[in-house]
Amino acid sequence: MNKFIGAIIYSAMTIGLLSSCGGDDKNKDHGSSEAPGGVYLGGIMRLNEVENIKSLNPISINDVVSYHLAAQVYEGLVKYNQVDLSLMPGLATRWEISEDQTEYTFHLRSGVKFHDDPCFPEGKGRVLNANDVKNCFDILCSSSAANNTYDITFKDRVAGANESFEASKSGKKLAVSGIKVSNDSTISIKLINKDASFLYILAMPGCFIYPQEALSKYGTEMRVKTVGTGPFAMETVKEGEVIIAKKNPNYWGVDANGNKLPYLDGIKWTFIREKKSEVLEFKGGKIDMIYRIPVEMFHELMGDLEKAKDNKSEFIILNSPALNTNYFGFNCQSATFSKKEVRLAFNYAIDRQKIAVFTIQGEGEAADYGFVPYNEAFEKAGYNYKNLKGFTYDPEKAKDLMKKAGYPEGKGFPKLTLEINAGGGDRNILVAEVVQKMLKENLNIDVEINTVPFAEHVENMQSAKTDFYRAAWVADYPDPETFLTMFYGKHVPKSMGDKAYMNYGRYVNPRFDSLFMAARLIGDKAKRYEMLLQAEQLLLDDAPLMPIFYDENFRLEQLNVRNLPENLMNYFDLTTTYLIPLDKMKKK
Repeated sequence: MNKFIGAIIYSAMTIGLLSSCGGDDKNKDHGSSEAPGGVYLGGIMRLNEVENIKSLNPISINDVVSYHLAAQVYEGLVKYNQVDLSLMPGLATRWEISEDQTEYTFHLRSGVKFHDDPCFPEGKGRVLNANDVKNCFDILCSSSAANNTYDITFKDRVAGANESFEASKSGKKLAVSGIKVSNDSTISIKLINKDASFLYILAMPGCFIYPQEALSKYGTEMRVKTVGTGPFAMETVKEGEVIIAKKNPNYWGVDANGNKLPYLDGIKWTFIREKKSEVLEFKGGKIDMIYRIPVEMFHELMGDLEKAKDNKSEFIILNSPALNTNYFGFNCQSATFSKKEVRLAFNYAIDRQKIAVFTIQGEGEAADYGFVPYNEAFEKAGYNYKNLKGFTYDPEKAKDLMKKAGYPEGKGFPKLTLEINAGGGDRNILVAEVVQKMLKENLNIDVEINTVPFAEHVENMQSAKTDFYRAAWVADYPDPETFLTMFYGKHVPKSMGDKAYMNYGRYVNPRFDSLFMAARLIGDKAKRYEMLLQAEQLLLDDAPLMPIFYDENFRLEQLNVRNLPENLMNYFDLTTTYLIPLDKMKKK
């Protein structure tokens, strides 16, 4: 951990202030109190996102921003330990797995209540029971415009899920046969086959639990109307401006010293889109934590290592490798990119090392291996990256491949549009411009860059409205499988006009699918990883994408922030985060 520049201590405020004015940006001390164990109760954590939420409805969440917010409001049967991403009990206190590893029985935590909300009689949240879990999972396995998460959760995993989803397409309601409720506190889930990743799937936002009353009252408005069991409850949602969540007074969590969780009184999210402005707000003490540093400010903020070592810094910088790959994707079913030689040529025409060193200036590493970013734990468990043949920078090979494809010196190849999303500083456009230049210099291909809002960009990728696009995939769970599932053939819809919620490039390779699915059945992690590695090599040989760089997590925190550790997935859980008052901070 390195410590750096600029903190103004954030002090606690009352929920009344939170409700009336959305937080006190002047950081005046208002009633923060020390509790057993040396923690502090009270205060409002102020965060910022550079993109708007897409939806807070659990079955719709397929972007990082919505996930960051929803994870404070909703819970699933299991959840992640924020430090090491190990799985821990959530709404289930314990579970058993059958001898053949195809049936999971979960025992729910007693006395857990949903948030107080007008969807309940007299506005009082009721106690969660096993039927709530089953209802949510049945909805997860039903076709709807809101459902973006079925493909990567229960599809081809849970017995009866596929049948329920197909029936729902014609308006029929068919409960998932593999999900059974024994009593109010016990639910079992039967799998089609044993599945090494299933518990990870249950930690995903699509498996968050909410009451049927909320769906009945709010319907499509659940994209902003949230009713969960989590440590915080949404109070104010002004999209693109501010979102405020207040402490859930009925939350079940208690720490080892008997303090009721969460420690904070609430959370305030702002939506400053420009990273430079966000950093200035942070340095002015108006935001308590930001993540991802703008390329153009990277060395300014990261350069003073000696000052950090001398503990003279004014804020904290946390950094770690990230399970996040930035890439450019191809629509493999389009006329432009249907030929493998074209896709391979694009990959060999790109100097990834140059992009990593000079364009993003060390904010990530060149994607030399492939799509799955390097992770030491994966390698130790048997994912042998060294055996992968990735893409080197080889312009002559690229030219030869284009010639084989029928486009010598780029002649006859159509002018391209590379679509990228706005937001997050200048990094997206800087990388796009470098790739644009390299493709012109090495392949004589003209590329126009089109920048669109993030929500529109996702819609265009899903609907095959763009053949060449910028994207990034952040791991849903800490396993190579979460990256390779992006290219599973069964995620491709039958019609080009139908949305692809996962496999945006509409890549299909039966051999890849066979290896990918077979790996799920293998309990031995080393053997499983070996099979996934073979699947990734097939992916690289077919080149349905251009891996560009593996991201790194960089997070800035004010000096008084505690219990908000960095992790590989940039997963946030503010349940035990607290803020130390100004007068309690030790002088440096």
